[in-house]
Amino acid sequence: MRVAIAGAGAVGRSIALELIDGGHQVMLIERSAAQFEPEIVEQADWVLGDACEVSTLEDSGIERCDVVIAATGDDKVNVVVALLAKTEFAVRRVVARVNDPSNEWLFTDAWGVDVAVSTPRMLAAMVEEAVSVGDLVRLMTFRQGHANLVELTLPEETPLAGRPVSEIALPRDAALVTILRGERVIVPQPEDPLEPGDELLFVANAEVEADVRTALGY
Repeated sequence: MRVAIAGAGAVGRSIALELIDGGHQVMLIERSAAQFEPEIVEQADWVLGDACEVSTLEDSGIERCDVVIAATGDDKVNVVVALLAKTEFAVRRVVARVNDPSNEWLFTDAWGVDVAVSTPRMLAAMVEEAVSVGDLVRLMTFRQGHANLVELTLPEETPLAGRPVSEIALPRDAALVTILRGERVIVPQPEDPLEPGDELLFVANAEVEADVRTALGY
């Protein structure tokens, strides 16, 4: 994919390096001359300019990008970049960084955002996931909250031990997508038995998360 990243600070550069390692073509757009350092991420294309300006985006050829990531440290800038990328240049996928969780309500498809990533919320979820057993933990939100990635770790005394996946009566708007067992990543099949300590990952509508918990006996 060709990916444009607005903001070449520490976060933007780190994302760029990860994507380049994955074989993607990356362009970094940075308005601050102090942070315009092409030698740090030499494999990326660099553009010096304000990503909130239509002229900068036009000159960069952003319409040829498959994904735009608004990764600056300013939520107002990220929302504007997302809106321009989606409405003016019809970029298929727009991801935006949320710096202040109180601003999350802004990061919706009305502002051109397909995926909003809140670092504080993700860190909190990772802490919960690390210490919670037998409780549902929301790890990530998709489609502005219409779907969530949630996780539950089966405790040692789980009544589901030895029972096949097919016996979990999940609600309609939920799906078990992965079982993590030790170092294994298991794509669940109906006949696969569950074991204590399994980490179950579901994609579910927020409204049925309580039903998922009930289906698992919690």
